[in-house]
Amino acid sequence: MTERRPYRRESEERRRDDLIAAALELVAEGGLRAATVRAIADRAGVTPGLIRHYFSSKEDLTRAAYRKLMDSMTADSAAVLQDAPTDPLARLARFVVASVSPPVVDPVAVGLWAGFVHDVRRDASMREVHSATYLAFRDKLQSLIADLPRQATAQQLRREAIACNGLIDGLWLEGSVLPESFEDGEIAAIALASVGAILGVNLTQAYDLERNIL
Repeated sequence: MTERRPYRRESEERRRDDLIAAALELVAEGGLRAATVRAIADRAGVTPGLIRHYFSSKEDLTRAAYRKLMDSMTADSAAVLQDAPTDPLARLARFVVASVSPPVVDPVAVGLWAGFVHDVRRDASMREVHSATYLAFRDKLQSLIADLPRQATAQQLRREAIACNGLIDGLWLEGSVLPESFEDGEIAAIALASVGAILGVNLTQAYDLERNIL
């Protein structure tokens, strides 16, 4: 039996978020096929017809759910910068570690991503969501790289961000799918050393120095 959320009077934004959350839960449990309009409505505690008030179609809701997933992971990576020191190396190191650590590294998140990314190949609108969320993370990474105390052209910064993003994505994927294959802190250590090697800086030292100070 599908668990039904208790009915509550909510704001428009909260009700929309509840529908997105219900869709994400169902996709995590059974893939995109499990996230039917009726199942989403039951999980959110609303009528199927109400979904049409917030989303033009199930596909529209699916795209919103995918955007929510990707935006949340970028936000979790960037959250560590709120109280970070001003030193550019320390800030980049923090961001890199957060991007390959829980809650960003998570088996459920990678399962959701895998379920959604299948639609990226066939749905142009889903591809736009994928592109926008990918660039949001990459642009944040590139801005942190650009702040490093060294000379770099715009083209170099772009290519470095692409390379570092690809490295982080790979470690995120493996760390989420096979967490038992890595020692505690191993993926973060690899990420710091590898991103540092690409950029020609010592991120490991910067990260360890900040932790020792704290």
